[in-house]
Amino acid sequence: MTKTFTILAVSSLTMALTACATPYPVGGIWTNVALPVTATASGEASKTGEATCKSYVAMFSTGDCSIDTAKRNGGITKVDHIDWQAKNFLGLVGTYKVIVHGE
Repeated sequence: MTKTFTILAVSSLTMALTACATPYPVGGIWTNVALPVTATASGEASKTGEATCKSYVAMFSTGDCSIDTAKRNGGITKVDHIDWQAKNFLGLVGTYKVIVHGE
């Protein structure tokens, strides 16, 4: 029993310490980041639209996080800039948003 526990503990620790490199900041326990995606113009945007996706237990995901959906949800025809937001807790529940700002 002790040998099995040791193997599982070492395997878990190894997986936690050798995560894949990503261009985005990802927390192993909690992630809550907002990042820019692109900017096509400068100035004040009067409208905002969001599109959301969800993931569960890092195994299932659903939703439509496309820029077109975010534009439609905000009534936007001219994009000023786009942001991306991620929230995740232990890989159990994740919320991912594309946020479009424009006119």
